[in-house]
Amino acid sequence: MGELVIVTGPPGAGKSTVAPLVADGFASSVLIPGDWFFGLWRRGAIDPWLSEAQGQTRIAGAAAAATAGAFSRGDCVVVYEGMIRPGELPGFLAAAGLTIAHYAVLFPPETTCVARVTARQGHGFTSVDATRGMYRDFAEAAVPPVHLITDAHPDPRDVATRILDGVAAGRLLWPAAVDPETD
Repeated sequence: MGELVIVTGPPGAGKSTVAPLVADGFASSVLIPGDWFFGLWRRGAIDPWLSEAQGQTRIAGAAAAATAGAFSRGDCVVVYEGMIRPGELPGFLAAAGLTIAHYAVLFPPETTCVARVTARQGHGFTSVDATRGMYRDFAEAAVPPVHLITDAHPDPRDVATRILDGVAAGRLLWPAAVDPETD
């Protein structure tokens, strides 16, 4: 049985840069870009950050989770790159058929995320208002500090190494693994 590593954070946090480096750190891995599932809508797509897109967002999220779960049952590590807020994580894991995952939240300052989003070229998402809203979602979620990477301009390879070290040590497990010696 493989493991699931979720690399998440608000838009502009660096997920799509860091996640492939994390996947490359394992002998056998699959990289699943969450945005790909939203891009499958051929006609009638609604921007997933809009409230009227809830139905499409739910379907795309369930498909992404099922895919992550299917690959995690193989002999590989699955690195899922996409936005999964802490409150969404239990549902994502349930849809994946899993009870635990490694969860790393890239969370640089809001100004960094906004600057990166506005500088994007050829990317489907450039909404500053939506970026600020999703940033707020993570800020208000009270994510345990062990899951946060908050540097403003870290080297992506260093961030990937921090995530790989956290996975190897079991520090990024969500929900946290129970330590039988402290129970």
